[in-house]
Amino acid sequence: MSSSPTPHRTAAHRTVSRRSLFGGALAVGTGLLLTACSSGGSSSGSAPNAAAGSVDTQQQSVYKGTDLGRTFAKPDITLTDTSGKPFNLVTGTAGKAMLLYFGYTRCPDVCPTTMGDLAVAVSKLTPAQQQQVDVVFISTDPAVDTPSVIGTWLRSFNPRFIGLTGDINTVIKAAASVGVFVAAAKAGQEPVHGAEVLGFFPSDNAAHVLYTSGTVWQDYAHDMPLLIKSVPV
Repeated sequence: MSSSPTPHRTAAHRTVSRRSLFGGALAVGTGLLLTACSSGGSSSGSAPNAAAGSVDTQQQSVYKGTDLGRTFAKPDITLTDTSGKPFNLVTGTAGKAMLLYFGYTRCPDVCPTTMGDLAVAVSKLTPAQQQQVDVVFISTDPAVDTPSVIGTWLRSFNPRFIGLTGDINTVIKAAASVGVFVAAAKAGQEPVHGAEVLGFFPSDNAAHVLYTSGTVWQDYAHDMPLLIKSVPV
């Protein structure tokens, strides 16, 4: 997993760092950072020390991403897809590996670079493998991100990417259920959201692998075939 900073981030577009509890055993065993893009926002202070008390799983894992240490069930939510139709996350992505990201189309830095890296990674797969992976983008800015807006934005990366929007409280609860921080936009401010990508196995509809902000496309490309086969972490 790459720890390099997200490219194309200016001083005016700083990130907010937060610690994810991820509930239960992972909160005890692993210290992970949540980074969030917030245009015009300010840093919430120095980042917590992720090294303190953390567990290095990379030496034992076949994945470039981070072993979550436990699984997180795919959120059973129904939102609106880019065609304006209801889309249930569980049934709509059943039988496929899924890479899930929460963000918004006006995000100036981490959202487009993350989706760009995922798009490059998917392009490196075989045609058969590409059909077995769903990349899902859930908007944290539903007031602006209409189905049409998300559809146009995602097509610049990959027309097969799934874009979803809907009630912000539903999105916040879904994100929290998989350990990602999302907050509704306050007046005059941009939405704040965790910048993690979660990798789900098709075999159990659960997240097993975490990718932090700045993960390079080569790491995603390495891991996608493993996710497709539900190779144990």
